[in-house]
Amino acid sequence: MKTGLVLSGGGARGICHLGVIKALEEFGVTFDYIAGTSAGSITGSLYSYGYKPDEIVKMISETSLAKSLKLAWTWTGLLSLDGLREIFLKYIPENDFKALKIPVTIAATEIRKGKIEYFTQGELIPAILASSCVPVVFNPVQYNGGLYVDGGVLDNLPVKAIYDQCQFIIGSHCNFIRSDVNLKNFRSVIERSLLMAISGSTTVSKTLCHVLIEPPDVGYYTGFDLSKAKEIFDVGYRYTKENFTADHFRL
Repeated sequence: MKTGLVLSGGGARGICHLGVIKALEEFGVTFDYIAGTSAGSITGSLYSYGYKPDEIVKMISETSLAKSLKLAWTWTGLLSLDGLREIFLKYIPENDFKALKIPVTIAATEIRKGKIEYFTQGELIPAILASSCVPVVFNPVQYNGGLYVDGGVLDNLPVKAIYDQCQFIIGSHCNFIRSDVNLKNFRSVIERSLLMAISGSTTVSKTLCHVLIEPPDVGYYTGFDLSKAKEIFDVGYRYTKENFTADHFRL
């Protein structure tokens, strides 16, 4: 039986996936395929390369991501992802899908064509950056002749990318929409609006998962809460251990 793991986008909330993966490992679950969007493409690629969940959380906590984002005042956006490219090269120096131990599929939105595209081969880091390129915040990423923005715009839980290859699919979705959030400022209103819009694209994908893991408490964090990485990790780990057993992951 081939098992697939699908990881949603969600900014800093995507650190929750690492807690989920650690819990799944403790249940004895292994993965034959991984698909991810945005934050899911980052965590999925680092995990597939061979880093353990705790190691990845430590990387995130010790790396100053804010300083790595370079200002680029152009009509296309505000920030450049060039600094993140350097960080990923440090941890995955081969910069190739072939360096991954588990096949990974990365979703990104081709902004000119208005369609989702899935990457499984070639240069890895540009695909991760394309998938993570939040519109308006970052300049679109040029890759393989296309112009890309965040895969979450059209497919924030890319189950269909690996659906035909797997007999069992586990989805980790880190964008639970709580009804008791405190909208403190304009930015929080914008982020919540985007979250609701993007979550609409996951409705069908969720039904295709044999098991869907969606911790409600991750909804208390924003996509910018990188300083709370350990807390977000613990939310995913604790929820999975408390609500599932190894039997849930057997057909």
